[in-house]
Amino acid sequence: MDLISLGIGLLSGGGGGLLGGKLTGSSMGKGAQMLTGIVGGTGLAAVSQYIPGISGLFADPSAGAAFSPSGILGGVISGGVGGTILSFILSKVMGNKA
Repeated sequence: MDLISLGIGLLSGGGGGLLGGKLTGSSMGKGAQMLTGIVGGTGLAAVSQYIPGISGLFADPSAGAAFSPSGILGGVISGGVGGTILSFILSKVMGNKA
């Protein structure tokens, strides 16, 4: 496991969570939005390898390709997209109460 790749994935997931919370007007605190984003970003990277057509599209945060530009970009995209999606879904399911 490469700590730099993992750090990039976690930070971008947290950023995606904040973005998702901002887009939905969620009343969750910043910490909760970031935690949701981290879980979503890491979860998307883990699950995407099993979905036909998108396997390999989202980088696994523990894959160890941090020093290549494509590895960095993949980590930022997978964390950001996954974090935004999960935060958006959670905000809509909770009815902006959480």
